[in-house]
Amino acid sequence: MPPTLTFLGAARTVTGSRYLVEGSQATVLVDAGLFQERQNLGLNWERYGLNPARVDAVVLTHGHMDHSGWLPKLVKDGFRGRIFATAATCDLVPIIVRDSARIQVEDARNKQKRHAKEGRTPRYPVVPLYDTDHAEEAIRRLTPVEKGSGPVDIAPGISAEWGENGHILGASWIGLEVDGVRIVFSGDVGRYDRPILKDPEPPTRADYLVIESTYGDRDHIESNVQAQMREAVRDASAMGGNVIIPSFSVERAQELLYVLSRLGAAGELPQRVFLDSPMASMVTDLFCAHPEECDEEMLALIRDGQSPFAFAGLEYTPKAEDSKQLNDIRENAVIIAGNGMATGGRIKHHLAQNIAKEQTTVVFAGYQAPGTLGRQIVDGAREVRIFNTMVPVRAKIRQLHGLSGHADRTELVAWADRLGCAPATCFITHGDLDAATALGDRLQADLGWTTRVPEWGDRVSLKL
Repeated sequence: MPPTLTFLGAARTVTGSRYLVEGSQATVLVDAGLFQERQNLGLNWERYGLNPARVDAVVLTHGHMDHSGWLPKLVKDGFRGRIFATAATCDLVPIIVRDSARIQVEDARNKQKRHAKEGRTPRYPVVPLYDTDHAEEAIRRLTPVEKGSGPVDIAPGISAEWGENGHILGASWIGLEVDGVRIVFSGDVGRYDRPILKDPEPPTRADYLVIESTYGDRDHIESNVQAQMREAVRDASAMGGNVIIPSFSVERAQELLYVLSRLGAAGELPQRVFLDSPMASMVTDLFCAHPEECDEEMLALIRDGQSPFAFAGLEYTPKAEDSKQLNDIRENAVIIAGNGMATGGRIKHHLAQNIAKEQTTVVFAGYQAPGTLGRQIVDGAREVRIFNTMVPVRAKIRQLHGLSGHADRTELVAWADRLGCAPATCFITHGDLDAATALGDRLQADLGWTTRVPEWGDRVSLKL
C-alpha cells in the first residue's frame, strides 16, 4: 500500500497547520498548530479521528503558534513520541507553548468567574485546552536536528530532512521520505534580501509538494521600511509625542529593532526605544544564541559591536512595574509592545494611555485581522473600546509596508520552480480559498503543474 496524506488543518484556511502521513510501518504528524481564526477556534478541541497515541513522531517546520501551539493538546490526549525540529525551533517552542498554556488557564479561570458573577450554568465544563503540565511534557519531547544536514530517521520506514526557509528563526521546509515516496512540506516560505535571517534555499526534488499560499493571490508592495520609520519618529518628535508600535513577539519585534538600530547608527533616532514584551525579549535572546540562523550582514554587525538588539537608547522592560512606568514618559519614546493586532497584552495599556493624544503616532507593522482592535484603528475608527471604555482616536495612525515574513505570489512560484521536475501533485494549503486557488492557477499556467486545493479531512494516496 502506498503512503497516505490526510489534511487535518490549514486546508482552505490560514492557521492550524497539521498533516498526517501514514506509511506501512509508522505514522507521523507534520506540524501541530492551533487554529487562530475566530470561526475555527472550536476545532482546537477536536481530534478528527486522529489517535495521538498511535502517532510515532511529530516533525515541525517552525515554531509559530499555528504550527506548534497544539503540541500540548496532542500530549494531553496521549501522544508519547518524539518531536523533531531544528535547534532554534526547539528553543523557540518552549517560549510559545508556555505562554499559550498560561493564557489557556487564565482564560478558563476568567470565564468561570464571569459565569459565576452572571449566575450562568454553562452547558459544558469550562476548562483550558491544556495547562502548563502538558506544555512541559511536550517540551521534554523536543528533539533537535541540524538544518541542511541530510535525512534523519524519525520512525520505522520514515526519514526527514530540514532545509533553510528564511521565514522566522529556525524555520524550515521538510522533505519526508515515506516508503520510497518523497513529500516536501514548504512550511511558511520567507522572503529574499530580508534583514537578520538567511535567504530561503528551496528543495530540488519532490514527488509530492504541499505549499503554503498565505499571499498566493497577490504580490507585496515594495517599500523602504527604514524611510517609513524615519518619517514616523521625526513626526512624533516634532509633535512632542511618543511612537507606539503593536508587534508580534516572534520575528516582527526583532525586525523593528533592526530598523530602529540602523536609524540610531545614522543619528536619525532622537527617541529612546523600549521593548515592552517579555516574550519578545526572550525571543530576541535566541537570535544571539543561534548565529547559524543569521545572514552575513547580521553577523557582521554583531562582530563590529553593532548588534541591533543592544544599541544605545534601547531598554527592555521585563517586569510589569517597568511597563507601568512608561506611562510617565510623555514624549520622545518609541514603545514596542505585544501583541501585533492589539487584541491583548501590554500594548492595550499603552494605547489606552496614548491613542487619545494628538501628539502620539501609532505604527502598525503587520496584517490586522477583521474584528481586532488593530483593524478597527487602521480602518479609521473615531473611537475604540479599550478595557471596556470608549476612547477617542486622536493619534496619527501609520502602517509600515514591507515587513511581511511570507513570500508573495511571484516568490512562491519562483520557490516552487526550483524543483528539478514537476511533482505528481502540488497541494495548496495555508491560505484562504481565494488565495489558494489563485496560486494553484498560477502554478498550472506558469509551470504546467497539477494542483489541488484540499479540503479539511481529505485523505489522499501518494502513488508513484
